[in-house]
Amino acid sequence: MASRSYSNLLELVEGSSLGDDTNAAAGVGSLPSTGGGGGGMRRMGGRGGGGVAAGGGLPRAATVTGICSESRDDDGSRSRGDESVSTEASVLSEGNRMLIVAHMLPLNAAPGPDGRSWSFEWDRDSLLWQLKDGLPEEMEVIYIGCLKVEVDGSDQDEVAATLLENFNCVPAFLPTDLRNRFYHGFCKQMLWPLFHYLLPLSAAHGGRFNRSYWQAYVSVNKVFADKVMEVISPDDDYVWVHDYHLMVLPTFLRKRFNKVKLGYFLHSPFPSSEIYRTLPVRDEILRALLNADLIGFHTFDYARHFLSCCSRMLGLEYESKRGNIGLEYYGRTVGIKIMPVGIHMGQFNAGLGLADTKWRIGELKEQFKGKTVFLGVDDMDIFKGIGLKFLALEEMLKQHPQWKGKVVLVQIANPARGRGRDIEEAQAEAHSIADRINREMGNETYQPVVLLERHVPLYERIAFYTIAECCVVTAVRDGMNLIPYEYIVCREGGCQLDATAVKKSMLIVSEFIGCSPSLSGAIRVNPWNIEMVADAMNNAITLKEPEQHLRHEKHYKYVSTHDVAYWSKSFMLDLERTCRDHTRRRCYGIGFGLGFRVVALDPSFKKLRTELIVGAYKKSNSRAILLDYDGTMMPASHKESPSSEVLSLLNTLCSDDKNVVFIISGRPRSKLAEWFLPCEKLGLAAEHGFFYRWQSNSDWATCRWQNAPEWDRHNALERDMPVMSFEWKQVAEPVMLLYTESTDGSYIEYKESALVWHHQYADPDFGSWQAKEMQDHLESVLANEPVTVKSGAQIVEVTPQGVSKGVVVEKLLLMMEREHGSLPDFVLCVGDDRSDEDMFESIEVLMNDAPSAEVFACTVGQKPSKAKYYLDDTVEVTKMLQGLASASDPSTAISFSQFPDLASLHI
Repeated sequence: MASRSYSNLLELVEGSSLGDDTNAAAGVGSLPSTGGGGGGMRRMGGRGGGGVAAGGGLPRAATVTGICSESRDDDGSRSRGDESVSTEASVLSEGNRMLIVAHMLPLNAAPGPDGRSWSFEWDRDSLLWQLKDGLPEEMEVIYIGCLKVEVDGSDQDEVAATLLENFNCVPAFLPTDLRNRFYHGFCKQMLWPLFHYLLPLSAAHGGRFNRSYWQAYVSVNKVFADKVMEVISPDDDYVWVHDYHLMVLPTFLRKRFNKVKLGYFLHSPFPSSEIYRTLPVRDEILRALLNADLIGFHTFDYARHFLSCCSRMLGLEYESKRGNIGLEYYGRTVGIKIMPVGIHMGQFNAGLGLADTKWRIGELKEQFKGKTVFLGVDDMDIFKGIGLKFLALEEMLKQHPQWKGKVVLVQIANPARGRGRDIEEAQAEAHSIADRINREMGNETYQPVVLLERHVPLYERIAFYTIAECCVVTAVRDGMNLIPYEYIVCREGGCQLDATAVKKSMLIVSEFIGCSPSLSGAIRVNPWNIEMVADAMNNAITLKEPEQHLRHEKHYKYVSTHDVAYWSKSFMLDLERTCRDHTRRRCYGIGFGLGFRVVALDPSFKKLRTELIVGAYKKSNSRAILLDYDGTMMPASHKESPSSEVLSLLNTLCSDDKNVVFIISGRPRSKLAEWFLPCEKLGLAAEHGFFYRWQSNSDWATCRWQNAPEWDRHNALERDMPVMSFEWKQVAEPVMLLYTESTDGSYIEYKESALVWHHQYADPDFGSWQAKEMQDHLESVLANEPVTVKSGAQIVEVTPQGVSKGVVVEKLLLMMEREHGSLPDFVLCVGDDRSDEDMFESIEVLMNDAPSAEVFACTVGQKPSKAKYYLDDTVEVTKMLQGLASASDPSTAISFSQFPDLASLHI
């Protein structure tokens, strides 16, 4: 049964009666759902525990029987675990809260004695509970997620109130069918295999994409978004979303709050683009993740795969600034964080001191007396390589029979988190191999493989870590895997229990797990290579003791300083830095459904209002109107020639004696001359300004920047150069042809003044590599030629030196100044792509000498630009020009029959 959605959890809790321990544990007091608009539960006491009392404060301790909301030392101080993270003052303000959103809440639940009530306690093994040690002391933490148990619909209200009051937890209750299709369907049958490099759409896994699973996944993410809405204060709170269960949640949150401060961390691998691209909803998930402000990965490999997917599928390129990797996405910089998570040092240090741990250590030492113990700790999962580990032990015993009777592999197999045929097959394979090895190489008193297929409590796991000489991890693919870290810490602590022991540890780790790069002293193996793993196992136990000690010291130094608190603090600081300019930016939401995204603009970046520019236009006496063509006057997808409406508008503007109108394009001059033949007074600049003419009866001239030690305004008009030689093309063209032949999808564009190599249809990575190689090659062979080799958006271009739209714009304005005695008092410059940014920059610099002039630099589309204004599309450009034309000649007032799209324009 689905739970009722609370629109205001504050009213829910204030209306509950949860005073004593019994009521808190049982969740007594059914409360109706409250009405009203979205929540905003602003004040909720201390972090990690406590709730909202009638007066608005939160108690510091939970009232559930026998459970304390925060661990405290004997002296009453808060236990912060390992103190390796410095306590420097946080840059976060006191009013900030952290909303941690994950599939499961960090809580354990048990039914009460009466079978109807519930008792809850913190799950101290949960990463979500542990990470708050790295957050500022004064920061309040609220958890949002599902419970590990199913709560009857009639009890959900009471349980929700109890968890909010005592644990700062907001539970999301899902109907059974929806939960199964979400978790066991899309998460475990689609995402989990895919992210671990197993194609889920193969015949063995159903053979086709299950759309109902995807719909359930989206629906559950919407439920989580609703739960966040109930408690968030969007101007102050930070939201941290965890793992692959909630990959589209950022879109729903960004849609509701454009400036939400949102981080996301993926705790599983991210596959290469060749694997990920098989997912039918690949673009939707990528775009949803890009709605976060900061995306975290455990290793560079996972981040690199994600960036490659963004490049190949969305055309986005990343850049690194001062060590920070970022993706520009509609004016927002999405940060990429690479930081492996650590373990909770305090938890293991405390566990080593338990009496149960010491007792179990003694018992295990007696059980395995005289034997060298290899230890494996894994979930029963198809990706953990348990069977491969057993086969490696068998191979080692065959190659080195002297170890028979002296070596034992203890494999702790935690219960599987998922279900299905794959899990059953992995379980059967592990049992089959272990039984065969024990039967062939063991006897009544000796079993080479000890398989413990049960939940092993922490104190017992610590005991196994302490007595093991070597820890073996042979996962074929895993996100992080903290088992090696736990082993190192326990081996260090075990030596403290035994003063005669030497601090040493040996690790054999798969090269396909996330922690492998950080363990430089471990023996890295390919788990599929059985002989290689077998040799590693033999080397590990025969390595000299001083070498084992040195490797252990190196590992312990890293693990003890890079714990979970260090990880969470680092992520939080980067999230704060990434979100720092949220308040000063203007944001607009565009797109529908999962294609929604936010455009972030500088506050000074404004939409160009027709009435504003028409007013300035009427007051001016000397005007320059400079227009790009493709994407500005006509849509990029239009037929090549301009429409009759555009030609009519240009003729009207040109007929005004106060106006100088120019089309400045990258097109060849022959095309522009042909298309704009009806516009006799229209100026044209072709090939980004290399050729220009003032009117149709004028000759074409060339415009290039003349090399000079510094800019000289008085000599700037002398930049018309003699017709240059294009003999350099005979050198550049063979080089471009060479790369074109070896790069499928590339081609050469021939211009009078330039050669352009395009690779937008080539493989993105290979095309980029070839472009860099070509640029270096061309710069080398053309070093003594008067040309420039530059790269752009999927192009490499060779042009004469000093050619750009900015140069020709400056030339035109200075010629107007010479003719009229002053710069024009009205300048309109409109463009849509990166080449037009040169025009905007030149105008800004040159027109500083005419402070009274009205300057309108305008880009087409809401995107970051050097222009001060923007218009949404070519339709709005046409409307704006029609307004100017009407001001010049009232007889050309808008004819709606001729311009149906302009019916809404009012001047």
